[in-house]
Amino acid sequence: MPFEIAIVLFVVVAMLVCLMKEVARPDLIVFCALAILILSGVLSPADALRGFSNEGMLTVALLFIIAGAVKQSGMLNQVVTKALGSGKSPRKSLLQMMVPVAGLSAFLNNTPIVVMFTPVVRKWCMERNISPSKFLIPLSYATIFGGALTLIGTSTNLVIHGFMLEQGLAGFSMFQLAIASFPAGILGILYMGTIGYKLLPSRKTSEQSFNESSREYLSEAVVEPNSPLIGKTIEEAGLRSLSGLYLIELIRNGERTASVPSYKKLMANDRLIFTGVISTIVELQNIKGLRVETGTNLKLEDLQNGSASLVEAVVSHQSALIKKTVKENKFRSKYGAGIVAVHRNDERINTKVGDIILKPGDTLLLLGNKDFVNRWSGSRDFYLISPIEDPEIINSNKSMIAMATLVVMILLAAFNILPMFKAALLAVIILFLTKTITFEGARKYIQFDVLLLIACAIGIGIALEQSGTAALIANYFVQLTKGAGVIGAIVVVYFLTTTFTEVITNNAAAVLMVPIALAMSTQLAVDPMAFFVTIAVAASASFATPIGYQTNLIVYGPGGYRFSDYLKVGIPLNLLYLVVTVMIVYFKWIV
Repeated sequence: MPFEIAIVLFVVVAMLVCLMKEVARPDLIVFCALAILILSGVLSPADALRGFSNEGMLTVALLFIIAGAVKQSGMLNQVVTKALGSGKSPRKSLLQMMVPVAGLSAFLNNTPIVVMFTPVVRKWCMERNISPSKFLIPLSYATIFGGALTLIGTSTNLVIHGFMLEQGLAGFSMFQLAIASFPAGILGILYMGTIGYKLLPSRKTSEQSFNESSREYLSEAVVEPNSPLIGKTIEEAGLRSLSGLYLIELIRNGERTASVPSYKKLMANDRLIFTGVISTIVELQNIKGLRVETGTNLKLEDLQNGSASLVEAVVSHQSALIKKTVKENKFRSKYGAGIVAVHRNDERINTKVGDIILKPGDTLLLLGNKDFVNRWSGSRDFYLISPIEDPEIINSNKSMIAMATLVVMILLAAFNILPMFKAALLAVIILFLTKTITFEGARKYIQFDVLLLIACAIGIGIALEQSGTAALIANYFVQLTKGAGVIGAIVVVYFLTTTFTEVITNNAAAVLMVPIALAMSTQLAVDPMAFFVTIAVAASASFATPIGYQTNLIVYGPGGYRFSDYLKVGIPLNLLYLVVTVMIVYFKWIV
């Protein structure tokens, strides 16, 4: 085996293992893999950096800005509420919700759609005594169905499109992917309204669980008159070093301080609210001058008023918070919010909050002050789920400009008046010139970690192709499926892509498979479009785990789901998509 092929295989396998084990953020892992290929001489710096000028990657960056402008317009918030209807027939409401959501996701980034609509759907369900767990996974799946319909529906489609352009191929047209994904999406919606609805659990949401079990983790203590603690700081009083409890709020003369700083000095009659392991409350009882309030039934609503509010947030799989304890993350000082409780896999974690090691998908119940939203707004660490007042809602004229610009961009690309990149570039220029979005706002909406991952993954794809590794792997799969013919090769490509998507990111899965698929199409002497469409659909069709696709992760905690719920509902849907996609691709592009 040639040296270069051995190096590339080693680096790619090591990268996949690191991604599966989540040893670091995906973009950092892929960047390190690319750096090793450059240092080993397998890739020249010029080839390695081609991903940073790739048309598909740059189009994704522009679409982040456009989607952000549409999101902040506030025009989409009423769409789902109207679509859900009265709720007299939950299954009918489910179908009515999924269709417009899929339609929106065909043209907008699906992550902000799920972030926007999760609290809307959950509130609608709770007002009608319907379990939100019957609706939130379908919400996520609907955005996946829609994202696979068009060239701009998901960044993965644009990445494959960019690779095709680099190879001198025509690339995808706006609705070409819908030939396979539209029938699959229709069947997927029908499945969710029938079999899927039965398989979905009927569970309490994380919010309901937090509320009902509040007495299990909230406790209160009062600083007594003439207490030796008066005048001491929180740190000096030993309230930061409790083994099982975590101070989240101080109430003084009716005024509340959420995220209590260590330097805050205690006064007589201060009320201190703690969260954590109630069985360790003896720690408070042993502190002289502190009276533990027994027999009180603290409720979550008692913690908030005009200056302090409760918010739910879901930890992102790309978060810098993961694999560290709350204390190590310095969460309180960094975000200006205290963590009241953490919900994971349909259960509250019953331990001291500061000692909890955070994982992707954890739902955090936060008590924050007014500064919390400002601190959170630029963070990629978690998604804000609870509805909060958005200070950036723009006026109605600019809302219309944002929507009109999106429609014009789609029409220009759909009728081949302009290439997708130029249409998106023109749209962004219009948004800036009309001041519909500011440069500061645009920077907030661009997901630089996703762009870095895409650009580096493209460089690794180039290494697979140039070194001959892709051709070697392709030859192995061609020989493996020789008895089944071309359709067997398509099935293998689909299966590998969707498997990679479930355990690593969809963009990385697509970029790894594209050069291999191109080599397979060359060896089989068939239209490579068959394989590219297969990869595009398979990379989006992530239904079986909450970690494969970030929209699944967003609804994981708020819906009160368990990992097994995704397996139960998602595996049949994965198989359905595989069969429909492979059959349509075979008869459209092969026969």
